[in-house]
Amino acid sequence: MTTLVPRAPYTDEELQKLYPNGLELQLVQILMRHGERTPVSSRFQNAGLKPFWPYCASVRQMKSTIMSQGGKLGDGVDGGLPFHTLEWKRRLETFGQDDEPVVATGPMGELDNVCDPGGLTDVGRQSTSKLGLRLRELYVDRLKFLPPTISDFSSLYLRSTPIPRALESMHQAFSALYPRSAREPDENGRFPVPTILTRAPGDETLYPNDGNCRRFAALSRAFAQRTADRWNASEEIEYLNKLYGKWMPPTSPRVAIDSHPRLSGIMDSINSTLAHGPETKLPAEFYDKKGREIIEKIGVEEWFSGYKESREYRMLGIGGLLGDVVGRMVGSAEHSTAAGEYELQKATDQSNARIRFGISGCHDTTLAAILASLGAFNTNSWPPFTSHIAVEMFRKSSIPAPGPQVSQSAAPTAKKSWWDVFSAPATPAAGSPSAGIGRKPTAELTAKEIQKLDGYYVRLRYNDEPVTIPGCKAPGKHLEGDESFCTLAAFKDIVDKFTPQNWRQQCRANLDAPAFPKQGPGLAGF
Repeated sequence: MTTLVPRAPYTDEELQKLYPNGLELQLVQILMRHGERTPVSSRFQNAGLKPFWPYCASVRQMKSTIMSQGGKLGDGVDGGLPFHTLEWKRRLETFGQDDEPVVATGPMGELDNVCDPGGLTDVGRQSTSKLGLRLRELYVDRLKFLPPTISDFSSLYLRSTPIPRALESMHQAFSALYPRSAREPDENGRFPVPTILTRAPGDETLYPNDGNCRRFAALSRAFAQRTADRWNASEEIEYLNKLYGKWMPPTSPRVAIDSHPRLSGIMDSINSTLAHGPETKLPAEFYDKKGREIIEKIGVEEWFSGYKESREYRMLGIGGLLGDVVGRMVGSAEHSTAAGEYELQKATDQSNARIRFGISGCHDTTLAAILASLGAFNTNSWPPFTSHIAVEMFRKSSIPAPGPQVSQSAAPTAKKSWWDVFSAPATPAAGSPSAGIGRKPTAELTAKEIQKLDGYYVRLRYNDEPVTIPGCKAPGKHLEGDESFCTLAAFKDIVDKFTPQNWRQQCRANLDAPAFPKQGPGLAGF
């Protein structure tokens, strides 16, 4: 399946079971794959597939921020530098014959709307907007968890990888969740501006970052090679050769896991073309049902088996992200700024709102890595475009809801003793992590710290279907009567086992060590 076909909205009976009486939603974190895109590389031009696709109308609506000439500091909004917007449209240039520059054109000679390789298409913008509408229908209209209108974004945690298709997809989903009509202007008539968090590529953990983690790159290559050794001489690969072999380039005439293009690259072209119009389609044999099932099955093994078998693979590939997800949930349970408020703080923040909802724009490899690392990716199907995981944290209704985050500026002034100065909780300074037990390993928690997690539960939904995590099935580790609700303590304990303590340093360690764990295949640690 290439394009996600959403299930029908939950019935009232399903909603009652999914969100039972006695539990209250406290924090929701959405991790979403980007929408439909063009292939990341041009392939199969010998099969009639054009290298450039005219499905990106957004490139005719480009805007850039320009500093005004002659302006002075303090002339702009909020006393900043004066800026205005330059509107422009983009055309894509490429190599022509003898390397002379030419404008890239679509299948019918289109000059405009031409996409970058791997660019989010108009179809992808539509599907991610529809995801945002579904999130609004569930969390605003039906559950009443989020307000219908919003005057500021201090209760929302928004993040994306630096890859444009992920950031743009998150923009689309967020804009459908809270369209302009659902945003209240301030006293000056200005609409609130959301803060969106990103990281430099070398710090990115919102996807498995083999480009900036040498040890993870070595592990990825080893598991990919093992898959190639297992499958390249198989009947399944021979079947694929009968389908696609005649379209392979002379330099790599046979289909293989490690051919050029790789089998995963062939899957990329198939999935991208399936999602778009007839002008960018491959010959019919590429869409053979059995062939596509074989490609996805082998692709899932190549890319994701490492998470099931190797703690180090989990730790370096996705442990940092899951550690962040758990840290925000624990921060919410502790009623601390570690729930996400810290990252969104302002120098003069008066909102004092607590984070209740987050959206992170990420990738297929993010979602499958999360589920596989938790022992819950029990499928041979690749995550479709616009797939998502909802990580929902609940508290028992008997536990009071967290109040507003009280800052020193918002608190009433009172005479303080010398003891108050030293005993009052410190507000974390910019550049310093928020205090809390989210990153503290469960084995090191005191009884009092563990008690802070009592009465809290975690449930994952993958494309609107509840996920059962094997490590939460034991008595006492889930909500009685429903194994899909992990206790927060059990979920944290599972993730703690592969959360890195120093990701950068661990990425540079063990470079000459064997790639495969000594215990061999198996779900070690679940």
